[in-house]
Amino acid sequence: MRRSRIVLFLGSLLLAVTTALTGAATAQASPQAAAGGYVALGDSYASGVGAGSYISGSGDCKRSTKAHPYLWAAANSPSSFDFKACSGARTGDVLSGQLGTLSTSTGLVSISVGGNDAGFADVMTTCVLQSDSTCLSRIATAKAYVDSTLPGKLDGVYSAIRDRAPNARVVVLGYPRFYELGTSCIGLSETKRKAVNDAADHLDNAIARRAGAHGFTFGDVRATFTGHEICSGSSWLHSVDWLNIGNSYHPTAAGQSGGYLPVLDAVA
Repeated sequence: MRRSRIVLFLGSLLLAVTTALTGAATAQASPQAAAGGYVALGDSYASGVGAGSYISGSGDCKRSTKAHPYLWAAANSPSSFDFKACSGARTGDVLSGQLGTLSTSTGLVSISVGGNDAGFADVMTTCVLQSDSTCLSRIATAKAYVDSTLPGKLDGVYSAIRDRAPNARVVVLGYPRFYELGTSCIGLSETKRKAVNDAADHLDNAIARRAGAHGFTFGDVRATFTGHEICSGSSWLHSVDWLNIGNSYHPTAAGQSGGYLPVLDAVA
């Protein structure tokens, strides 16, 4: 075997061993995504609320340098990076205020939106403060909205993205389940926890269907967050944070880097 082939073989072997030992991801961004501009759209799960290290000037949008879009851009050096995601954003906010930098040269778009439209914050407030039956009733109302109204709102956003960025790969990122079940945990009852998880699944499934209908890629983060839900003992999600209530039920910095970024890496 010639020296060059030996070096190549040893290099490949070392990379394989390193990956096996560390779990390091070796996936690279597609040339299209890396060469074109990257635009990150959506709500607080995309802006990085709960991760800290907020960008000066981002104000109430709370865009974090520890959010998965920022981390992806830092690692892949797209030709441009426009971080438009904003805390509290609904589909209408994306349409009215986040699409301005999309263009034919945009190579990658990521978006997480729909939770605020479905009333996520009110669902969690109801479930934390009120009875099991009231919590389940509020969740049923949210699910009905997801079935009847949210698909049309998502279609409007996704169509607008494709119109403005016809050449981009579009990644639609979902939401994690919030609770590990079957464990001893102070806070919500097991009934409430299961209902909240079911609601997250219901929302993710609806988003995935609409994303697929538009030819977009759905980034499912439920698997990467498994074992890191609230009550797991190794949570990547804030529970109720009474000192900073806005952090509640949002990913930590570890949730952004360990839960969201690998999913974006795999499909971008």
